[in-house]
Amino acid sequence: MSAPLTAMDRPSDREVRFTRLLDAPRELVWEAWTDPERNKLWWGPNGFTTTTKAFELKVGGEWIHVMHGPDGTDYPNRTVYREIVPPSLLVYENGWDLPGAALDFKSVVTFEAVGKKTRLTLHMAFYDAAAFKVAVERYGALEGGIQHIARLAEYLAKGSV
Repeated sequence: MSAPLTAMDRPSDREVRFTRLLDAPRELVWEAWTDPERNKLWWGPNGFTTTTKAFELKVGGEWIHVMHGPDGTDYPNRTVYREIVPPSLLVYENGWDLPGAALDFKSVVTFEAVGKKTRLTLHMAFYDAAAFKVAVERYGALEGGIQHIARLAEYLAKGSV
């Protein structure tokens, strides 16, 4: 059975929310999201790989990683965790330097148990509308977000967690 499609909505001119019901228990989805050995196997849009340089899952802790695009472009990322409630909530800020734009946003990720499944919601709020527009128009953030969550669903479906 194929996984449900990701729902996407735009609460404002600087926000996007992705929601998907995943066919895996909440604890496994949490582990897939928060363990760098696991998330490197699915993190990012189609064709991307991820290399973790440092990872500390605690409030104030950082995840320093590089997303490698399918065209060979590297996207260095710095994530700072602001709130962590295992296995239900992650709040973090993310920043990276890209040619011509510094994109900074806050993410709130919720992991809601729905029987033996998990409703994952990723809410991203950019600090200004201009940065969001660059992310969408230049870097394909909307389609990338859908692909990102779809890759997680595929990873979970393989039973790799």
